[in-house]
Amino acid sequence: MWRGICNVLAHRFSRMNTLVTKTALVAAVLCFGLTASAQGGSYDVFVPISKYIKDGNSENLSAWFADNLDITILSTSNNSSRNQAKQIIKSFFNSHTPRSFDITHKAGRSNMKYALGALNAGGEMFIVTIFVSSSGGGAYSIQQLKIDRME
Repeated sequence: MWRGICNVLAHRFSRMNTLVTKTALVAAVLCFGLTASAQGGSYDVFVPISKYIKDGNSENLSAWFADNLDITILSTSNNSSRNQAKQIIKSFFNSHTPRSFDITHKAGRSNMKYALGALNAGGEMFIVTIFVSSSGGGAYSIQQLKIDRME
């Protein structure tokens, strides 16, 4: 909503003098900043991703995969298509049925984020690293997924 209002304001003022144009641009930047803050505070991209890992749901998890991503499972790395990565994670979940998954650390910037988590699966503990990025449209996708045994 704010984004649309800011776009209209910026467009209408763009034809006026330089001072008004600069003011409109500042207002647009502030509006976009407020929108990003509101979205950042109310939406956590790792909530659904965590749920699908915890549930061992390779189908729904793969919907978050980028068209091509780096996937590393137990020290075996692959640069894979979404479908290949889906089969790799499905095979892992079939061999190691998840019991729990908890995010232990999150960090990032507006268009790139990462999370570390602890996965209890198949009677073993694993550390999971997830990198997601946004191409500017606000939709995030998993660029890298790594699952290794905890030592």
